Amino acid sequence: MEIKVLRNVLEANDAIAAENRRLLRGKGIHTLNLIASPGAGKTTLLERTIEALKDHLRMGVIEGDIAGSADAERIGRHGVPVVQINTGGDCHLNASMVRSALESLPLDGIELLFVENVGNLVCPAGFDIGEDAKVVILSVAEGDDKPQKYPLIFERASAMVLNKIDLLGMVDFDLDRARSAARATHPDLPIFELSARSGQGMEGWLDWIRSKVRRHENS
Repeated sequence: MEIKVLRNVLEANDAIAAENRRLLRGKGIHTLNLIASPGAGKTTLLERTIEALKDHLRMGVIEGDIAGSADAERIGRHGVPVVQINTGGDCHLNASMVRSALESLPLDGIELLFVENVGNLVCPAGFDIGEDAKVVILSVAEGDDKPQKYPLIFERASAMVLNKIDLLGMVDFDLDRARSAARATHPDLPIFELSARSGQGMEGWLDWIRSKVRRHENS
């Protein structure tokens, strides 16, 4: 019975996700779903990304958290439209939540939409929200074994950001082991090693985003 209920939940979610995707693509919006554990630095990465791209791309953000609005307030200071979703306990955003948030965004004025999912490497991996690509963010402070422990998100991600490389040498983290583990489940996974705090290595990540938006515009 539990398997059947879960299947029904996922099927209903996927139907709404497909509607979201049609809506977003119809508006010419490329959507990236950012997934990471709490503390991986995804909000800081998002802030630095917005600052680097805001003169060239029209962006919007959906912020997902269990409670609170601190991250949305941080993003809002950068002059982009942002909508906060509080799940009230759910460990992930679902397609219905995102659909409601889209109603509060100026979609006709957005080319690139970021969805910062609830901090979790497990639940968000299994739920389509209508994005064009999932991006998994891992920080060196978390340990190099995460791709082995949580393989689904690394398998489904279109890119991996390895954040906080400015801390290498201060923490026990093996870069080669992390890369190998991630690519064991996704051999062609692009990996961007950077520090959102210092700006080191950001350009490769920014170029990847620009190329994704260009391909979206030309498709």
